[in-house]
Amino acid sequence: MRAVIQRVTQAQVTVGEGGEDVVSKIGPGLCILLGIGKGDGERNAESLARKVGSLRIFEDEQGKLNRSVSETHGEVMVVSQFTLYGDCRKGNRPSFSEAAAPADAQRLYEFFVAQLRGAGLAVATGRFQAAMSVALVNDGPVTLILES
Repeated sequence: MRAVIQRVTQAQVTVGEGGEDVVSKIGPGLCILLGIGKGDGERNAESLARKVGSLRIFEDEQGKLNRSVSETHGEVMVVSQFTLYGDCRKGNRPSFSEAAAPADAQRLYEFFVAQLRGAGLAVATGRFQAAMSVALVNDGPVTLILES
């Protein structure tokens, strides 16, 4: 699994031609673009969810990155992103052969979201396999890439 994690002041996902259908919206917290690869399983999702919930990337009273999204009562938005498995080493068209099949990816995406919710986090999601527009305000900016 691959995740691009961005600390945000707000984020929103819309679908539709003109982006008129708001699917989800969050305030301060994390926006996570989640890619699921072939061979990923529930252990990967559990491990990544634990890491996300405990990442100390929010400022404490002294301005140090010392607090987690859980501690700040922040929200989390998870958006499926198979293109994180795009391989651009050959030619100009990315190969997505290492991305999980849609049915497997959706199951693990939903499992990952359930793990975050089970840890007490408020989680919003995109719409799996939809053409989405993701708007966010990156706070910091703080952006991390995690793999499990």
